[in-house]
Amino acid sequence: MRGSVSVLLMVVLASAVNAESPEVALAEGDPAPAFEAISVSGEVWKSEEHVGKKFVVVYFYPADFTNGCTRQACGFRDHRQELEEADVEVVGISGDSIRTHELFARVNSLKFDLLADEDGKVAQAFGVPVREGDTITRMVEGVEQTLKRGVTASRWTFIIGKDGRIIRKNTMVDAEQDYRKVLETVRRLTADAE
Repeated sequence: MRGSVSVLLMVVLASAVNAESPEVALAEGDPAPAFEAISVSGEVWKSEEHVGKKFVVVYFYPADFTNGCTRQACGFRDHRQELEEADVEVVGISGDSIRTHELFARVNSLKFDLLADEDGKVAQAFGVPVREGDTITRMVEGVEQTLKRGVTASRWTFIIGKDGRIIRKNTMVDAEQDYRKVLETVRRLTADAE
């Protein structure tokens, strides 16, 4: 009997959480949600100030200082010039704190914005699944650091066109090749428009 009550209580609590944050199912062609979050620079990054000027790549990733996420960020870093030439702005979003983002950006020489989405609200606006956060310990610049993550987002990448609509939604991202898929998509669309 006790097990049945526990299961029922978990179902009721899960329903209450889902009622507060309904599931979003964005598709290619839909308008991108407006959002804002604190950037690694300490400023509030507002989508309305960026969308419409360039192609905006919004990539959600699980965690700073993990293998796949580091390869993904470094791919965007190493191909920054090509992305800029294709009129692409990149912004990475995870549930990591600003402090963790600052360390991650500094250690990896990242020159694009990372946004802190510790409560998962930006991810939820895009329909990106999130799960509980975590705390990890890493050696960073010779000092052991305890790094806190509010939520853990799934690895999804969106490309927002200059018209504010989602032109690509990738829910099966290959971390190391993400920059390449972005460039291929934007170059194809640019060529088709000429």
